[in-house]
Amino acid sequence: MDSEVTVRLGVSTDVDSLIEFNRSMALETEGIELDPLELAKGVSSVFEDERKGYYVVAESENRQIVGGLLIVYEWSDWRNAWFWWITSVFIIPDYRGKGIYRRLYEFVKQEARKEGNVHGFRLYVDIENTAAQQVYEKVGMFASQYMLFGESLEQDQT
Repeated sequence: MDSEVTVRLGVSTDVDSLIEFNRSMALETEGIELDPLELAKGVSSVFEDERKGYYVVAESENRQIVGGLLIVYEWSDWRNAWFWWITSVFIIPDYRGKGIYRRLYEFVKQEARKEGNVHGFRLYVDIENTAAQQVYEKVGMFASQYMLFGESLEQDQT
């Protein structure tokens, strides 16, 4: 296994890895089998419409994508600034515990500083995923006072 990784913006040639990451994450964390065609369209659409967000990936020395996340945007009228939501976080099992998320997060923070007008970051994590929660706390994130509510307009409640 390669010990060095490069963190960079995702590009359209990363789609297959990102699809697999999302599929694996949904199955691992929530026991959900995602529809492969919808997932492929959803991941690809980010590269077709920059308003949807952008991916950040970690790439090993042998050019394998070993982790990634998706940034999406929320405007805060209270703060007259953006919050960036960190979503679709996945690190392949062999690379977990090696600081990959920290590297991805530091990259995102640098991008936010360059962009300007970003107040902060938010993410949601399954309440039972304590391993991920510990990782987020180690990089300086904290549980907020907000509870997440939602409603699906589709039959599928995922």
